[in-house]
Amino acid sequence: MTNDLTRQPAHAQLQALDHGEISSRELLDLHLAQIDASQINAVVTRDDSAARAAAHAADERRARNESTGLLDGLPLTIKDSFETAGLRTTSGAEELADHVPARDADAVARLRHQGAVIMGKTNTPAYCQDLHTDNVLFGPTLNPHDLKYTVGGSSGGPAAAVAAHLTPADLGSDLAGSLRLPAHYCGVYGLRPTHGLIPARGHIPRPPGWITSSDMVTPGPLARHPHDLDLLLDALTTPSPGENSPWLVKLPMARCAAGQLRVAVWAEDTSCPVDRETAHALATVEKALASAGTNVRRTTGPVGFTDSLRLFEQLLHATTTAATDDEAGAAELAAARDLLEDDASPRATFLRHRTQTHRAWLRTNEERLRLRETWHRFFADAEHDVLMIPAAPTAAIPAGSRVLTVDGSERSFFDQTGWANLTSHVGLPSLVVPVARNVDGLPIGVQLVGPTYSDRTLLALAEHLASLLGGVAVGVSL
Repeated sequence: MTNDLTRQPAHAQLQALDHGEISSRELLDLHLAQIDASQINAVVTRDDSAARAAAHAADERRARNESTGLLDGLPLTIKDSFETAGLRTTSGAEELADHVPARDADAVARLRHQGAVIMGKTNTPAYCQDLHTDNVLFGPTLNPHDLKYTVGGSSGGPAAAVAAHLTPADLGSDLAGSLRLPAHYCGVYGLRPTHGLIPARGHIPRPPGWITSSDMVTPGPLARHPHDLDLLLDALTTPSPGENSPWLVKLPMARCAAGQLRVAVWAEDTSCPVDRETAHALATVEKALASAGTNVRRTTGPVGFTDSLRLFEQLLHATTTAATDDEAGAAELAAARDLLEDDASPRATFLRHRTQTHRAWLRTNEERLRLRETWHRFFADAEHDVLMIPAAPTAAIPAGSRVLTVDGSERSFFDQTGWANLTSHVGLPSLVVPVARNVDGLPIGVQLVGPTYSDRTLLALAEHLASLLGGVAVGVSL
C-alpha cells in the first residue's frame, strides 16, 4: 500500500477501511510518515503510541463486526485550541506549554465517540489571536502552495495540514473568520456551521477548565471534499455519552436538487473591495451556475456592510474580556474614562467596546438579533436559498505581512476577514469553497451563506460547484 490513499478524501479512506483494503493502523502510519516528511510545520504535537493504540482498537472492532462509529478508524488532527485528554494542548501560548488536559473538549469527545483516531494537534497563533499562524512555541506554519505566503489564522495549521495531505480532515474553530480565511488561503473546504450546533466547551482562549466560551466562537470541520464535511457534521452534531444529552440534532437535507437552488450573488462592496482576480473567480462561478440553468441573480446585499462590521467589532471586543484579570480590567476602565468624547480613534473605540456596561451590551445584543432577522427576511421574502460572496479580498498575502494590498491600494490588515465577519455575529452557516487559482498558483475561494440550519444546502451546492468547475484541484500536488 503506497501513500496514495492519503491523497484521497476522508470518505474514500473510510471506504477503504470498510472494504478491508487497509487497516486503521496502516492508514495511521501512512499519515504519520507524511507528517514526518512535511516541511510546513502544521502538526505540532503528537502521541504516536496513543494514536496507534486507538487505531488498533478500531481494527479489533472491525474484526468483530462491532464498528458502528461514522468515523471509525479514520486518523484526524485537531486544532491545538481544543483540549484533548492526555495530549498537550497549548493554544500556541507559552504559559500553556505543558498543559495536558484530563478531559476532551466536547467537540473532540464527539469525534472520538464516532471512532476517530486523534493523531496530533495542529498549529495556531497564541490564543487564536492573529490572522497569521505563528507563535513562540512552535514557529510559523507555511502555506503548502508557496512557502512564502501565509496560511491565515487562526486555524492555519488545520487548513495547511488538510491541504498538504497530512490529514484527511481537521477540527478548527471560527470566531472572526478564523476557519474560513485559512480554508480560502490553503484551497480546502471549510465550514462554519450554524452557531450552537457544536458545543465550544473546552476551547481555549477561555482558560482551561472553563465551561463557557465566546458567544460567537463556532467549531467546524475542514476537509478536501464537501462530502467529508457532511460526514464530520453528522459526527460533530451527535452528543457523546459524557454529555448525558436527551436529544440530538437532525439537520434538514437540501430543500431541492442543487441545480434548482436559487442563488444570490453579492460580489462587491466599496467598504471591502476585492482584487480583480477574486472578482473574476466569483464571476466565473456565477457564469457556470447560470449556464447550468441555476437561478442566479446579483444583489447589493441584505445588510449594510459598514454597520454590520461595526456591530461585529463591538460584540467581539466585549466577548474577549471574559478572562481579563481584575487589574488589567481596572486599567482599561480608567483609560476609557480619560478619553475625550470626540475621540474616534481605533484605540478609543477598542477601549469603549471593552469597557461597555452590561446595559450597553444588552442593547447591542438586541441589535444583533434584529440584524439576524434582516438576514432571515432576505432568504425568506426574497426567495433566495443561498448567498454567494467573496471569501476574502485577495488570495494569500505574504507570510508575516501586516499589510493587505488590493490591486495596488493599501487596505486595513483586518479587511482580510471583512466578508467573513458579515455572518460571524449572527450565527449563519458559512462555507468556503475552493474555485480557482490566481496567476501565482494560490487558491481562491468563494463563500456560501444560508439561513440558520441550512448547512446541508450549502454542502450540496458546494458539491454541485465541484462538478461544474471540473473538479478544481483541492490541496497541493506533492
